[in-house]
Amino acid sequence: FLLNGEERNVILHGERGQRMTPQDIGSLYVRSSTTGELVSLDNLVTIEEVAEPQSLNRFNRIRSITITANLVGDYTLGEALDFLREVVRERLPPEASIDYKGESLEFVESSGSSLFTFGLALLVAYLVLVAQFESFVQPLVIVISIPLSIVGALLGLYMADQTLNIYSQIALVMLVGLAAKNGVLIVEFINQKRDSGLAFREAILEGSAERLRPILMTAVTTAIGSLPLLVASGAGSESRYVIGVIIFAGIIVGSTLTLLITPTFYAIIARNTQTPGHRGRLLERALAEAGNADDQSGPPRSP
Repeated sequence: FLLNGEERNVILHGERGQRMTPQDIGSLYVRSSTTGELVSLDNLVTIEEVAEPQSLNRFNRIRSITITANLVGDYTLGEALDFLREVVRERLPPEASIDYKGESLEFVESSGSSLFTFGLALLVAYLVLVAQFESFVQPLVIVISIPLSIVGALLGLYMADQTLNIYSQIALVMLVGLAAKNGVLIVEFINQKRDSGLAFREAILEGSAERLRPILMTAVTTAIGSLPLLVASGAGSESRYVIGVIIFAGIIVGSTLTLLITPTFYAIIARNTQTPGHRGRLLERALAEAGNADDQSGPPRSP
């Protein structure tokens, strides 16, 4: 009712002792519209108890329930999510959907962006090498050696009984730069040999042979530097161990295969390419010829 311009609610309720249990509803009476007599609600209604949530949760504007679980044994988070999706597909109706929160959401997002991140790192490395070698073909020889290191890293993860997670994905991106340096050393030294006047085949043989020792030294040094990550213990050792496995296995396998694959692909792909110093030599030669032509013409004669 309204009182002095303010709306006030009026709530009617029975005595507290007469409404303590659901069965107390049967003691209420309503008046019949036909006979005008009072009729007990026991004659009109049936009471049934059911379980309902106190509140209805929503996620992304959809009614939802949250499932929380802990992993036991050797199960990984990826395997648990695959099991969840399989149960949803088999047991729930087609209109049901699932979404993720917490660590599951981070895992799904990182898994979906890992290929994009790795591809972007590979593209950036390739473009930098294109600027360095002034060629679109020779950097391909170096980029081809990067997947070899990735294969070694994945093999190391398999042998160490580890999985792909956020830490291993970060280590794989790091491995792109570490794996490319060996190919850069070989290709750069082969180009220097070609600039010195050696034939194409001899430049490949001598350049690869002379870079063998430095590449092995840097590979062994990098692998030994990753050993503390493998043997360390304490808080966070699990994440460091995964990074150490990828660096150790990727560098050892990648460097070994690079010594064989890079010269071979250079001989196949870069046969018709020129070295970065080739244009410089052409320019110097053109300037020298222009200077000689001016010297031979001499000073202009007076009429």
